[in-house]
Amino acid sequence: MDMDKEHETGDAAQPQKPRPDKGTGAALARFAASAGRVFLQIRCSLITKLAIISGAALMFFFFLWSHLNIGAMERLSMENTVSDINRLGTTIILGLHDSMLTYAPDATQEIVRNIGSQAAIKSIRIYNKRGEIKYSKDASEIGTDTDIKQEACYVCHRKEPPLFDVGIKARTRFFTDAQDQKCIGIIFPIVNDPSCSGDPCHVHPPGKKILGLLDMAVSLAGTETTLSRFTGINFLMALAIAGALFLILFLCMHLLVNAPVRKMMRATRAIAAGGEFTGVDLRQCDEMGELGRAITTMGREVLAKQAELARQMKRYQDLFEHVPCVITVQDKDLRLVSYNQFFAGEFHASPGQYCYKAYKGLDAPCPGCPVMRTFKDGLPHATEEITLDKDGNPRSFFVSTAPMPDADGNIATVMEMSLDITASKYLEAELERSRKKYLAIFSCIPTALFVLDREDLTILECNATAEEVYGYTQAELIGQNFLDLFYNRDRSGHERSIRERHAIDRARHCRKSGAIIYVSIRVSTTTFPDSQVYLVSATDITRRLETEQQLIQASKMATLGEMATSVAHELNQPMTVIQTISEYLMRKTRRGEPVSPELFQEMAEGIGKHIARATRIITHMREFGRKSDLTVGPVNLGDVLMHTMEFFNQQLKVRNIEVATDIAPDLPPVSADAGRLEQVFMNLLLNARDAIEERGPAAGGKTEKRITLRVYRDGDQVAAAIADTGPGIAPDIQDKIFEPFFTTKPVGKGTGLGLSISYGIIKDYGGTIEMASEPGQGARCIVRLPIRKPDTGQTA
Repeated sequence: MDMDKEHETGDAAQPQKPRPDKGTGAALARFAASAGRVFLQIRCSLITKLAIISGAALMFFFFLWSHLNIGAMERLSMENTVSDINRLGTTIILGLHDSMLTYAPDATQEIVRNIGSQAAIKSIRIYNKRGEIKYSKDASEIGTDTDIKQEACYVCHRKEPPLFDVGIKARTRFFTDAQDQKCIGIIFPIVNDPSCSGDPCHVHPPGKKILGLLDMAVSLAGTETTLSRFTGINFLMALAIAGALFLILFLCMHLLVNAPVRKMMRATRAIAAGGEFTGVDLRQCDEMGELGRAITTMGREVLAKQAELARQMKRYQDLFEHVPCVITVQDKDLRLVSYNQFFAGEFHASPGQYCYKAYKGLDAPCPGCPVMRTFKDGLPHATEEITLDKDGNPRSFFVSTAPMPDADGNIATVMEMSLDITASKYLEAELERSRKKYLAIFSCIPTALFVLDREDLTILECNATAEEVYGYTQAELIGQNFLDLFYNRDRSGHERSIRERHAIDRARHCRKSGAIIYVSIRVSTTTFPDSQVYLVSATDITRRLETEQQLIQASKMATLGEMATSVAHELNQPMTVIQTISEYLMRKTRRGEPVSPELFQEMAEGIGKHIARATRIITHMREFGRKSDLTVGPVNLGDVLMHTMEFFNQQLKVRNIEVATDIAPDLPPVSADAGRLEQVFMNLLLNARDAIEERGPAAGGKTEKRITLRVYRDGDQVAAAIADTGPGIAPDIQDKIFEPFFTTKPVGKGTGLGLSISYGIIKDYGGTIEMASEPGQGARCIVRLPIRKPDTGQTA
């Protein structure tokens, strides 16, 4: 009744609808116009569309989430309620076990009544096997029978025999009671326990499985209230979150999208209008910021190009007048229609004057006039002309023409542009004179010069000296590979040296006649004419080397002459032995005495050994005295030094000079000639011998006489050191010992060429020779030669 009054009060409180009057139509029109503007704004506003779409999507997905969340909450609540009732029913059965075992019905009923006194428990009933209610929360139900076909009993009695093991889900039922409250009911089977089959309980047959049922119904009013409150809170939270996200999204889209887009729209309108453009001020690091900066850049470039276009227009307007060359526009009669200021300053002319009169002072057109040819064929033409300026000086011009068609496409005028090339012509003549001068120098320089292609070393150019040195004509040399000039055995090792621009001090080349010459080669790079090439100079050093060889040969002969006494002594010993054996055999023969075979064999072997010794000495002298052929090959420095020592062993022993040798094993080879190196070591050993003898015996005792020979590897070089125990070299002459004709020996004993020649030989092979000495401590000479490269045959 109260509720009815409330409804009546609410209806009475509602305002009455206004009656339509004359202003209703105008209001409807204003509303329609306002709605149209709103619809148009929505239709034309990207931010509004995005806001409506995103808001609707947020609402849909949040309400869907809320619906799914509430459904999950309902299922979870029901599962928890069923689980709680299941535990409660099991607890009740366990609590009634003792009272039922002792058959105490009053105690059992009291326990059931006390448990059922809880407000949420609607009913508790215990049925026996026949369906009779034995115990109940409501005492009035005790003793009544229940139809086993009803819902609570039908779960187990739907089959015969009744089911024994039924899950909790099948034993659970939901229903509405008389007070229209939702309830949940669960039945629990009371299982026959082994203790129920004997005393003190009444006896139940052991084969009976189920003794009865516990049926308990619980109200779901509390659970429904909780779910209703959760649903309301969840809905409000979903609505609030959706609204907050919609508002945040709207503000973000307005700040990050709508406002920047409006700024960019205003900027593009300013660019299109050609007005003042200051750029798009977007301090964002996202795509909008990039787009804004791109629009700013584009706007500035567009405005800059517009300004540049204006400047270009002005520039092209001024170009015709101020371009630094002569420009005229002529009609078909070769009259000057217009011309620029440069033409007016160069020639005495006026509009309408004939061009040939203004240019050259002629009374008729020039032969082959390019303007007339352009009028004839409509094509540009170019030529060179010589004219006189207003002062009467000759000027050279490069003249080019271009047709200028009218609106109908007909050639009405021709533009003629004349570029002053007087200075260029002068420079061209000077360049030609310079070219001829340097060509004469290149051709007449007293060294063979070659220009080689960098790819395949083909000879591109050579001078006249190359013809004289090699015997080929210039035509025969050009196009030939430069490596073909090398002697066959030397060709493979020099290509790398040329490409690396290394100097080749003594290369063997072949003349056209087949004769071998020695040249010193220097390589550099230059430009010829537009590409990089090798510039190679080859100096003929054959005559110089022959002179050096003669000098070296003379030095060898002097050395052999100086050693003649020692060599004679060397030969005298085997000759003496042979003569003694010969005399012994002759005495035996005269006396008719026999010689035993053993003694005869021993004497024959002695003769053979001493003859071989004499032969080696003579062969060595012949090889040493032979003129070197300047061939460079792999040489073992230790072997050369030991071979040289064969000359000195005996004479050093006679002079009581001790020799100590230290030759490193497995020495790498060097590039040299063994004969020339032997000459070097011969000179050094002679100097060491003479220095030791020059020192003489010491005042207080015997002086140590020793020559130390050592050959070893020193990095990428092989070094040979010869040290003596002589008096040493005075400091004031140490820098002169390698000078030609300098000697400290008495007149007639030394020529002063030995060390000088040795120095030149070692330098020719890319090595060094140095002398280290302290007065009274002896001298030490070190010869160093670079190791021979195995791949090219050149020194490392």
